Amino acid sequence: MREDNINSLRQTVFEYAQSKYSVEPDYPWQNDDESAVLRHEDNKKWFALIMRLPCKRLGLDGEGEIDVINLKSDPILIGDLRQRQGFFPAYHMNKDSWITAALDGSVDEEEIFPLIDLSYELTKSKPERK
Repeated sequence: MREDNINSLRQTVFEYAQSKYSVEPDYPWQNDDESAVLRHEDNKKWFALIMRLPCKRLGLDGEGEIDVINLKSDPILIGDLRQRQGFFPAYHMNKDSWITAALDGSVDEEEIFPLIDLSYELTKSKPERK
């Protein structure tokens, strides 16, 4: 996949988060200008982590790198997604609650958007009990 297409998928995710949730990417690591988190404004919890990884870290062949997104999801859905191309056990996150999706075109952006929405819902603040 060409570099400009990979960057455009990353940018498409950022544009989606901005338009739907008024969220801008946050780059919390000083020595890493590739990894960004999307977080809730009120509770600061992440609902997405976008990063560039060596392909080998995901068990893929090749020496290159790949952009991915980590999203919180339903454990039952995660089991199904892991069987599909472009999805991996969550990288550096709880593998029962998070999933990693490739941003290289192997997962259509129309599949990623509902997963972003689900992750947003699963990580938002809970209403206070009285």
